[in-house]
Amino acid sequence: MKTYNLIFLFFVPFLLTGCAKTTGRITNREDYNHFLLSEVDKVKDFSQNEINFWQGKFDAAPNQISYLSKIAANYAVLFEQTGDINYLYKAEDLLLESNEALRYTEVGTIRALARNYITQHRFKEALELAQKAYKIGDGLKETQKLLFDVHMELGNYDEAEKTLKSLCNDNDFDCLIRVAKWNDHKGKLDTAISLMEKALEKAKASENTGLMLWTYSNLGDMYGHAGKIQQAYDHYLMALKINPNNSYALKGLAWIAFSHEKNTKEALRIINHISKKHNSPDFYLLKAEIAEYEMDERAKEASMKDYFKILEQNNYGVMYNKYNSLIYADDKTSAQKALEIAQEEINNRPTPDSYDLLAWAYYNLGDTKKAYEIVQKYVADKSFEPQLNYHVAAIYKANNLKNKIKPIKKELESSIFELGPNMADEIENL
Repeated sequence: MKTYNLIFLFFVPFLLTGCAKTTGRITNREDYNHFLLSEVDKVKDFSQNEINFWQGKFDAAPNQISYLSKIAANYAVLFEQTGDINYLYKAEDLLLESNEALRYTEVGTIRALARNYITQHRFKEALELAQKAYKIGDGLKETQKLLFDVHMELGNYDEAEKTLKSLCNDNDFDCLIRVAKWNDHKGKLDTAISLMEKALEKAKASENTGLMLWTYSNLGDMYGHAGKIQQAYDHYLMALKINPNNSYALKGLAWIAFSHEKNTKEALRIINHISKKHNSPDFYLLKAEIAEYEMDERAKEASMKDYFKILEQNNYGVMYNKYNSLIYADDKTSAQKALEIAQEEINNRPTPDSYDLLAWAYYNLGDTKKAYEIVQKYVADKSFEPQLNYHVAAIYKANNLKNKIKPIKKELESSIFELGPNMADEIENL
């Protein structure tokens, strides 16, 4: 089985390096070691204290339903900080209780439940809630932002664009980040970065550390897309200055160490640190990918077993369907299972990504004509995601359409940083 990178960065095949020695190194332990050594998690501690405070208030006054949303919001933060899926479900339970008590009349509480469902990848249910909030009419602008987010997840791009045009102005942080997302979706990366930089200035001006943290980490990804690895690294460090336990930024550093520098030892050191505090299946897939690069089959197999073990021990719903489908597809004995998961994903969200899973499953089952039909109708020229385009190129090759491969291959060669070094040979062999 092949593994798949979970850090959604892009670009730049870099210099050949060893596991401990590299040319053009960017990472420096002195820049971030103090973050790894920190035992304090202020965000987690604050959220837990907030839960205790508002739970006490609610216990004393059970008629104050608004307290439930405050408790739920802090459970959502605990999920982000720890990766413990039970916190996300606890937040859902509280929001359901609150909405039922309010008879689904309070748009803020409805939107909060919808965002919880987005995190769970329950997008159709999120859309129903967003539409319910829209019909009520209060706080219409905030609901429109939610509708844009859900439509993008569902692949309703025409609706997303209409919604975006109806709500935006250049002075609004939430608008800027959504216009940036739209431009990134359309392949206009430079414009997307420029808009995110403007959003960062807005966050700084408001002195909102939460918005600053989110923008720094997302700009880190986008600079990676553009091949500006140093700037990606610098922005991850800025995010960590705000929250030393931010797993997203730490994974970004680990990916730079691995994909850009081929420094597997340092990448694993960072990953092992994060996984002590953040219990997520993602880290086992990343460790398996590194083990594959090191040609350590035993370590790779152990990490994949750990990945599936944590999925068995916790109910993640459909949140890991994409990765499971890709993993199963690359093993002929389980490719049929990949097909079933892909079809479930299409039912949940009929996006180019979901149809790519279906095409890739058929390709690995040997039905290359069916794979080609799906790619032509639903995937080709509809996404700028390198992994999807690698699949498109491989399916073209299987159908002897060599003339279609050359322009895709050129793009893929400039996307090794995002795809990871394990893909270099496969791209070369297209």
